[in-house]
Amino acid sequence: MCGIVGIVGKSPVNQSLYDALLVLQHRGQDAAGIMTCEDGRLHLRKDNGLARDVFDNEHMISLRGNIGIGHVRYPTAGCSSSAEAQPFYVNSPYGIALAHNGNLTNAAQIKDELFRQDRRHINTDSDSEILLNVFAHELAEHSSTLDIDAQDVFRAVEGVHRRCKGGYAAVAMIPNFGVIAFRDPNGIRPVVFGVRETDDGPEMMVASESVALDTIGFERVRDIEPGEAVIFTLDGRLLHQQCAANPQRSPCLFEFVYFARPDSIIDDIFVHKARLRMGRKLAKKIERVMSKDDIDVVIPIPDTSRTSAMSLSANLGVRYTEGFIKNRYIGRTFIMPGQNARKKSVRQKLNPIDVEFKGKNVLLVDDSIVRGTTSKQIVQMARDAGARKVYFASAAPPVRYPNVYGIDMPAASELVAHGRSEEEVCEWIGADGLIYQDLEDLKEAVQKKGRAHVDRFDASVFNGEYVTGDVTEHYLEDLECQRNDGAKADRDAANSVNVLGVHNQV
Repeated sequence: MCGIVGIVGKSPVNQSLYDALLVLQHRGQDAAGIMTCEDGRLHLRKDNGLARDVFDNEHMISLRGNIGIGHVRYPTAGCSSSAEAQPFYVNSPYGIALAHNGNLTNAAQIKDELFRQDRRHINTDSDSEILLNVFAHELAEHSSTLDIDAQDVFRAVEGVHRRCKGGYAAVAMIPNFGVIAFRDPNGIRPVVFGVRETDDGPEMMVASESVALDTIGFERVRDIEPGEAVIFTLDGRLLHQQCAANPQRSPCLFEFVYFARPDSIIDDIFVHKARLRMGRKLAKKIERVMSKDDIDVVIPIPDTSRTSAMSLSANLGVRYTEGFIKNRYIGRTFIMPGQNARKKSVRQKLNPIDVEFKGKNVLLVDDSIVRGTTSKQIVQMARDAGARKVYFASAAPPVRYPNVYGIDMPAASELVAHGRSEEEVCEWIGADGLIYQDLEDLKEAVQKKGRAHVDRFDASVFNGEYVTGDVTEHYLEDLECQRNDGAKADRDAANSVNVLGVHNQV
């Protein structure tokens, strides 16, 4: 999972890009990067780490220009090497920089085609570099003059959509031309654009979530449509065109459950309101399957579940309270490398307020249960704090399948609900009762009872149905080998050796 941003301004954009990355930091804590352009010259700073640590005053001064793009990254593919931090750049044609959120499901095939047919070399394991080179090749094929025009770009994006499968939202920058943003034909990953009026004319911005526009002072215009390409030119024009044959709006359900900030709007759906509706749906299910009189207090697992838990509490008529204090300087645990690191992190991240648990039957509410490691330890924390009974409710259905469209979700065998019944998951996490949201209720909650313009949802992590139609058992088996903790540990070790080797040579 990553966050992208691009701005065409009337004044230097370095500070605005940095501020946007801070707002999008929840989408990627592994690496950050910014590339700007001034008079045709590109300036780049990227490295591993949080945005606040990657950029210092000297870096910001060097990022000159009124146009630029930025990126924050989780390593959903490849490794955590700083070489895979984005944006990426190729010098032909015209010079193109690109940042990408998502995952290409046919990356291996395209990488081979790029070498054998297009004579292009890919230097990393990142599918973002593959996407960039496909776009660059298609642009070279469709442009015949030194002066690029919008139709050249639109035809190049058409070529990207023909060749690339998966979920992707991308922002690219071409010196002396402008910023281009495009979204996969299924619209799986979010991307939105906005405008800010200035005395010198309009400035334009694209970002993964609308909250980044709000923070920088841009007015949200709309989401980029599935399959659409949008161009912001240096002279202030906004151009757009549908570049896919059969686009379908199929946003990822897990964005609304967990990843997106509650103050964002995705595909015209307010995330905060969607989570309120999730809580109401979950409350109705709890009333169907158990007695609410057996619940003394509703306690959320900070932070994402708070909205759903408050709504659930209000609809049940059961007292809501905060029972855990969160250390905000610990990252999200299901994405952390290594099971031991995750276990240690849970204890560092949350501390119970004993008085809220002692002698009570508590209902803990979380946004989802992925590995189950966090849930298991939290249940035990509640018992240690004196809870008489501990019930657990998930605002999402059981997560049984891996995500292949850009979320670094574990291998299937490491998902606690994979191959287990709900009763077995309940026993595994040590709860006295477990209530999952029903999938149809979740869809209805997000879609506002059908009022949102969504053709379908990517609910693959819940039902194993992949909307791109190209995900095979063989692909999932390969993914299992790449994503399990052992494979990740081997890659990190190899990367450390490579880094040490380079340092020693220097």
